[in-house]
Amino acid sequence: MTDKPAANDDAAKPEGAPEGEAPVAAVPQLVPAEQVTAALEAAAEFKDKHLRLLAEMENLRRRTEKEVADARQYGVSRFAGDVLAVADNMHRALATLDEEVRAGADAKLILLIEGVELTERELHKTLEKHGVKKFTPQGEKFDPNLHQAMYEVPNSDVPAGYVAQVIQSGYMIGERMLRPALVGVSKPAAKAASN
Repeated sequence: MTDKPAANDDAAKPEGAPEGEAPVAAVPQLVPAEQVTAALEAAAEFKDKHLRLLAEMENLRRRTEKEVADARQYGVSRFAGDVLAVADNMHRALATLDEEVRAGADAKLILLIEGVELTERELHKTLEKHGVKKFTPQGEKFDPNLHQAMYEVPNSDVPAGYVAQVIQSGYMIGERMLRPALVGVSKPAAKAASN
């Protein structure tokens, strides 16, 4: 009786399993309704995880695109800030030459002045090409986000709180402030003392 192998032993062993290995543990059999419910719950969980992962990937893609665009647009900020000192010095040099000096200048000096003016214009064109824009807020309402007040100017021609003088122009790069404009802000003129 012990010479014959039992028919059930062969059925429990998976095909191709080596001799002497323990049979694979049987998965508990659920009734069909429980199987369907468990499968639907698992599918819903995987779908939720999948949708969350897709949303995270989309957010990452958008964030990366924005960072790359910002790097392109604002990457020249430090360099542009340094170049502004050169533009300011060129402007100051030209501002020292009044009309009398220009009128009395010889041909060589006029050519030099024109060359410096041309260089200044070219510098501003190059800055604008890279998104750096100059602004001069003369007569505008004072805005602490765009202007830096250096002093107050008693002026009856300009309403109080407006830019009466521009000491140094400001610069924007895209929508960001590169350098605020240095300004003198108007204040009401002192009334003459009555006798």
